[in-house]
Amino acid sequence: MTRLFVALALPPRITDALLDLSDGVPGARWVNYDQLHLTLRFIGEVDRATFDDVVQSLGHVEASAFELALSGVGHYPPRGVPRVLWAGVRPNPALNLLQARIESAVVRADIAPEPRKFSAHITLARLNNAPLDRVQAFLARNALFSEPPFPIEAFHLYSSRLGRDGSVYSIEASYPLRGGYDYEVEGDADDERLSPDE
Repeated sequence: MTRLFVALALPPRITDALLDLSDGVPGARWVNYDQLHLTLRFIGEVDRATFDDVVQSLGHVEASAFELALSGVGHYPPRGVPRVLWAGVRPNPALNLLQARIESAVVRADIAPEPRKFSAHITLARLNNAPLDRVQAFLARNALFSEPPFPIEAFHLYSSRLGRDGSVYSIEASYPLRGGYDYEVEGDADDERLSPDE
């Protein structure tokens, strides 16, 4: 069985800016530099046949390259005890269209539909009994966070396996968007990252 998710990779300029936010909240387990990404669809555990179907089905997704911009911070759940801190994404019809087409492709590969509405965000930290006043201070301090637009020219299918120090992510397939560069990655691009759970 292989654990899969679909995500956008982030350029170094953006990951640097996100890391600059990672401070000031006791009980926060901050996401590392090489763990930052924007999840488009968490798939979960699949067998080899379904894995092959997902790879093939995603290959039929057609969408154009676009620019993405980050703006604001927040937490999940929006009410109650905060468990996740995130950076937001400015409203973007092209991103929503890409995500919808990825969702359709995944469902065509016999994966159950995602019942939750897509909410674009980048996870910054997972919280364990973080003091509410410190969370609120973090949100206030970074309320005006924003970054200039950056290009999105491909999306990626990642696998996740549990390693000694946490989950190890590997890019299983990369899919270029129209107007983007010819992006092709195969094989062992292993990174140690947190397991996606959003």
